[in-house]
Amino acid sequence: MSDLIDLVHAELSAPVDPRVATMAQAIAAQYPGSARAVLFYGSCLRESELDGLMLDFYLIVSDYSDAYSKRWMAAANRLIPPNVFPFQHGGLIAKYAVLSERDFELLNSGEASNVSVWARFAQPSRLVWSVDHVAADRVVAAVVEAPVTLFELTIPTMVPDASAPPVDIWRAGFAHTYQAELRAERNGRSVSIVDADLDRYERFAVATLAEIATRRGIGPNGEVANAFHADTARRRWGQMRRRGKALSIARLAKASLTYAGGIDYLAWKINRHAGTKIEIKPWQRRWPLVAALTLVPRLMKSGAIR
Repeated sequence: MSDLIDLVHAELSAPVDPRVATMAQAIAAQYPGSARAVLFYGSCLRESELDGLMLDFYLIVSDYSDAYSKRWMAAANRLIPPNVFPFQHGGLIAKYAVLSERDFELLNSGEASNVSVWARFAQPSRLVWSVDHVAADRVVAAVVEAPVTLFELTIPTMVPDASAPPVDIWRAGFAHTYQAELRAERNGRSVSIVDADLDRYERFAVATLAEIATRRGIGPNGEVANAFHADTARRRWGQMRRRGKALSIARLAKASLTYAGGIDYLAWKINRHAGTKIEIKPWQRRWPLVAALTLVPRLMKSGAIR
C-alpha cells in the first residue's frame, strides 16, 4: 500500500466519542439492506463537547432505489446528490447526507463536476460504521482520491516555487474550494483549517505528492508531473465556481422538500459562521422553498455568504 493509503486508513480508523459511533449505527439501521458505511466529518470532529452542536455524517448506500421506499426520494438523490436529513439520537442532534457508493467514488475523483464532496474528504474524517470490510475498503479508496483531486487541480494554478512548503498547496486549494460554493464562513477560513492541524496537512501533502508522482511520473526538473495544463486547471476551477453556486441554491431548494426544519438549520449555520442574527419568521417555516430562494440573494448581497 502507498503512504497516502496508509495515512487515510489510519485517520478514518481513529477513535471517536462512543456517542458518535452509536449515532452512526442508528443512522445505518434506518436503511437495512442498503447501508454500506457511515462517515463522521466536519467541524465537530475537532470538538470534545458535542452537546448543542450539529454533527455531520455521510451515509453511503448501495443504491438509491434500495435505500428509499419512495421513488421520488431516490430520483431526487440521483438528480441532485446528496439528500440531507436531520437526525436525533442519545441526546445529540445531527444531519446526514446520503450518497451511493458509486456517487461517493465519483464525487471524490477528478471527474467530479463540483467540489462539495472531495473538498470535505480531503480534510479529516472518520469511518464510524461499515457493513463489512469490502465496504470499508471502498470508502478508503474513495477518500484517497480527495486530496489527489485537490492537488492535481491546484498545483498547475500556482506559481512554481521550489522553496515553498508543500502545505501551501492545501491553502491555495482550499481557497479555491471556498470560492466554488456558497459559504457563510469569514475570509481566511481556508487558511485557518490548515494552520489548526499543520502537522496533519504536512504529512498528507508529502504523501499526496508521492502518490501523484507514482501515477503521473516526475517532470524534467524533478517536480511532480502536472495532471492538467495551467489554463485547463483554471478553466476547471471557473466551471466549478459557476456550477457550485448554482448547485448550492438547487440543494437549498431541494432541502425544503426533504429536510424537516431546513430553513432553521440554514439560519443557524449562517449565524454561527458569519456572526449574523437571522431570525426565521413563521411564514418562512410554512413556505421554506420561497424563504430559501428569497433569503439567499439578500445574504449574498450583504456579504454574509459568498
